[in-house]
Amino acid sequence: MDEAVIFLSRLQFALTNIFHYFYPPFSIGLGVFLVISEGIYMKTKKLLWLQITRFWIKVFALTFTIGVATGIPMEFQFGTNWANYSRYVGDVFGSALAAEGIFAFFLESGFLAILVFGSGKVSPRFHYFSTIMVCLGAHFSAVWIVIANAWMQTPAGFEVVMGPNGMRAEIVDFWAMVFNPSSMIRLTHVIMGCWLAGAFFVLSVSAWYILKNKYTDFAKSSMKVALIIAVVISLLQMFVSGDKSAEIVHKYQPAKFAAMEGHWKTGAADMTIIGYIDESAGETKGIKIPGLTSFLIDFDASLPVIGLDSIPVNERPPLQITFQSYHIMISTGVTLILLSLLGCFLWWRGKLYSARYVLWMFVFSVFLPVIANTAGWITAEVGRQPWIVQGLMKTADGVSPNLSSDQLYFSNILFFILYLMLFIVFIYVLNNKIQHGPEPLDEIDTKSSLIKLPQRIREILDSKRRNKY
Repeated sequence: MDEAVIFLSRLQFALTNIFHYFYPPFSIGLGVFLVISEGIYMKTKKLLWLQITRFWIKVFALTFTIGVATGIPMEFQFGTNWANYSRYVGDVFGSALAAEGIFAFFLESGFLAILVFGSGKVSPRFHYFSTIMVCLGAHFSAVWIVIANAWMQTPAGFEVVMGPNGMRAEIVDFWAMVFNPSSMIRLTHVIMGCWLAGAFFVLSVSAWYILKNKYTDFAKSSMKVALIIAVVISLLQMFVSGDKSAEIVHKYQPAKFAAMEGHWKTGAADMTIIGYIDESAGETKGIKIPGLTSFLIDFDASLPVIGLDSIPVNERPPLQITFQSYHIMISTGVTLILLSLLGCFLWWRGKLYSARYVLWMFVFSVFLPVIANTAGWITAEVGRQPWIVQGLMKTADGVSPNLSSDQLYFSNILFFILYLMLFIVFIYVLNNKIQHGPEPLDEIDTKSSLIKLPQRIREILDSKRRNKY
């Protein structure tokens, strides 16, 4: 197989994935925020929380729409660019993608119209139920996508048999495939990253409003909820799911783990705080803490860890990208923890809303979860190379056999232009929504939809409700 075809096929999937993955974390995180904010409204009946909910529903609908538009082409690439892969593991991988469509997409999209347009047309309880269903649908979508990807990292529940077109992997235990060794902890890690993306999205917009002295009650209330989510989840992300994820990688993907840590010689592993891999010298240079990586794995600073010297050169992943993306993810995660703790401390002291330098930090913090999530996916996918399915199929063997480099050059350029245009549209529409701001409280009618009904129709509906009860 032509090396250029392999590289360009990988580049195309990476390009579309990075552009696409900008949106789903915001949708999933905002879904959680909407469930909380509308739940507070249902409990307190304060119009402020209805105002908050309605504003973020509009933003949620925007991110969901662009997320769907950018996500669908990725699935077609399994047929166009990765036909050999699809032919070999389609029985396994396809079942997870089918489950995503059946259990997630239909649930999410089925209730989305009620979420966006149903306020006042359905009962408040059913509207809240729809909000919960849309939130769950977004999460279920992530569940099946992550399970499919986790199977590629730690395959289980299958056997290789002779099919009509050659050898292929078939499921023999569906639940073993679903609960493969890395699926649940990877899912937890990804979902927490999405919750952080949503929380810091809300924090960013809220901080902007406070700095501009606009919609301050709306912004302060939104910020409180988002800040609580940010503190709790950032700590859990780093010290629970992140730590456990590293242990799973150490156990099942030693080559990836050695590349992530820049660990060359089998033995006790140091932790590199900041540095780079010098492949020509066969060492990692930088600031290190002796034995810390071994200690974090099993509370034993002398625990032997497989190094790159024990892994054949042709089975090592690209070292510099894996090492640097992993450390970018970690450093960004630490920044999120520190920033959220700082915000909570100032909130407790009653100084948060007057600390302009901190508010500006929150305005730009919206990029941090995006960077962390993207760096995490790069670590996971590049670190698995040269395998497309760990220990089962190499990436070079999964590419479609009839592709040419000219086709891929053209399609890469085309995809980049289209996805960039969608991103520009997203930013333009999002900016308009933020500049417009939430509905004024004195214009909110709890019995109207997001599009206000004429006064006479509202009076008739109110009369019918009173007669009914």
